[in-house]
Amino acid sequence: MSEEKRELLEKLKFELAFVEDGGYGRSVRTPQRSTSPFQDSLTCLNFGDPSGTHPCAECILMQYVPEFRKGEDVPCHHIPLDEAGRTISSLDAIEADEVLKRWLRHEINRLEAELVG
Repeated sequence: MSEEKRELLEKLKFELAFVEDGGYGRSVRTPQRSTSPFQDSLTCLNFGDPSGTHPCAECILMQYVPEFRKGEDVPCHHIPLDEAGRTISSLDAIEADEVLKRWLRHEINRLEAELVG
């Protein structure tokens, strides 16, 4: 398995653990603001960087973003998470959490199978 796939696998595992631990609930620092999947976790290249110095194009998750959505403000919110093509941007927060967890588990299993295979 390539180094990029290993990195991706680790990021997806981290993201799943983060979501399962309630990571996208309200922020303690800014409770009036909802948190954002991928953007408000260590998965994001710009986490903790309000100026957003890293372009999304450098993110390892961009491989999942459809070509016609790569120019969006938050491209990772346009990753198709299921067969119906639902995305974080098209779902409400509660539904997005469940769909995101299923997608993360699926991708982790797929990458782990590639590692073994």
